[in-house]
Amino acid sequence: MSTFLYLIRRVLQALAVILIVTVATFCLLHALPGGPARGILGPQATVQQIAQFNHEQSLDRPLPVQYVAYLGRLLHGDLGTSYTLNEPVSQLIQERLPKTLVLTLLSAVVGLLLAIPLGMWQAVRRNKPVDYVITTLSFVAYSTPVYFLGLMLVLVFSHVLPWFPAQAPQGDTLAQVFADPAGLVLPVVAGAASVVAVFSRYMRGATLENLSEDYVRTARAGGSRRGAILRRHVFRNSLTPVVAMLGYYVPVLFGGALVVEQLFNYPGMGLLFWTAAQSSDYPVLLGCVLVISVATVVGTLAADVVQRFIDPRVKEGHA
Repeated sequence: MSTFLYLIRRVLQALAVILIVTVATFCLLHALPGGPARGILGPQATVQQIAQFNHEQSLDRPLPVQYVAYLGRLLHGDLGTSYTLNEPVSQLIQERLPKTLVLTLLSAVVGLLLAIPLGMWQAVRRNKPVDYVITTLSFVAYSTPVYFLGLMLVLVFSHVLPWFPAQAPQGDTLAQVFADPAGLVLPVVAGAASVVAVFSRYMRGATLENLSEDYVRTARAGGSRRGAILRRHVFRNSLTPVVAMLGYYVPVLFGGALVVEQLFNYPGMGLLFWTAAQSSDYPVLLGCVLVISVATVVGTLAADVVQRFIDPRVKEGHA
């Protein structure tokens, strides 16, 4: 199967998944107990108030008609209007999403820069004390809730050792966020911990698998040094499963960002989602869910495409 046809097929699959996501988010809004109006206006709302709200929001029309209108608004970038802030949801997300992307990307990059060499180091020293120690620490980091880890970081590095501020950088623009790099340290570390724990294990397993391949034994028999074999052959081949898993890890990164942003008061989309959940601002909640879902689909698609180019052996039956 040619690379072009493979890309076309994967893009069509991604579009189909996004369409299903729009159906799911639309159904979530109408699955609220008592309907969207009751969930938004509260249990004390009168029948007249609910009827007026449904009419103003076009919720009294047939569901298929509502969905077609909803899909049309999405295609034009209209995610609705916040009930509490009285601002377009798309504008709110547009203001917050870049800051969340910065936080998640920094966490992912820092985590991978530590996890990849750490995993290879473990594989080279398999079943030695250092391997057992790092494995234990990885399991502890993976099982530790992000909220608890963030609190411990604040307690140790903001109160006991006043090295970093307990609050993340504030401001409406990325320039204001980057103006306080010290404030990014603890949020990034809290987000990167799970990345290091997960991907060091993947890298260790992939490296061990490649070390047992015939090409490694052939290279050793030809007189190549272990360091050269690791750099030239094992490293690249071991990255394939790591890249594949990175796309599937996108929702975990965004989920961790929600907790990290609330804990460190970071003005990103996670904090917006948290605030909207407390005030039952359903358009904002569903808008955030839709954006995160689309980001997950795009991340998975990107991981599949990159994996295709890294490992040409990926065929249609294994895609």
